[in-house]
Amino acid sequence: MRIAVFSDMHGNAIALDAVLADFAAKPGDQLICLGDAIQGGPQPREVVARLRGLGCPVVMGNADDWLLSGQASDAESIDDERQRRLDAVRLWSLAQLSEADRTFIQNFRPSVELALGDRRKLLGYHGSPKSFDDVIVPSTPDETVQAWLEPDESIVYAGGHTHIQFVRHFGRTFHFNPGSVGFAYRHDQDERETFRADPWAEYAIVSIAGARSSLEFCRVPFDLQALLDAYQSSGRPFAEDAIHQYRG
Repeated sequence: MRIAVFSDMHGNAIALDAVLADFAAKPGDQLICLGDAIQGGPQPREVVARLRGLGCPVVMGNADDWLLSGQASDAESIDDERQRRLDAVRLWSLAQLSEADRTFIQNFRPSVELALGDRRKLLGYHGSPKSFDDVIVPSTPDETVQAWLEPDESIVYAGGHTHIQFVRHFGRTFHFNPGSVGFAYRHDQDERETFRADPWAEYAIVSIAGARSSLEFCRVPFDLQALLDAYQSSGRPFAEDAIHQYRG
């Protein structure tokens, strides 16, 4: 069994198409999306269409929930100007979606499970199994992650949210993050200086063969100019600011 685990497209269908083409080139069995699929980029409607066509399970991310509700669920402090810009992009994104699209997003799940055989399963979520706002990064203390996961050696844990490809081991099992399809970037950058997003899409492949398992992190280039053109023609508010993130 080969499972593609992907997350955080943030309205970038061009990057998602690159991931889907890459996975299709290597025979696979299942796809799972860990959320934050729609909000942010220039192609919210197109991403919904891709997900509906795939028919794969999709987790509700914090940005998906905020897109629909307009109510922030975390405690992040945001200055008034940034909030104004986020709100403008959210309203534009909603305007691109039909009522059927919104209903589709409302049906995203808090978490998904997939049987792996031999009494094992994969558990997918956005932040943690307890909340899509929980932040798991390589430096998160073990005791914090263990409290959120309650690790069971029969479960492989997969979460998105932080846009970082990594794996954390807990006894005989592990938690991994497939990275971001639609908005990958280096986390060692000083955002007060020049910030630059990366022109590739990230995802992961879990392979299971009997008692043998493997995890592959993938990084797939996408057509950057096509994405910049999509921003310019979309009518999305503050598109030039988003474009600048790729030009550095």
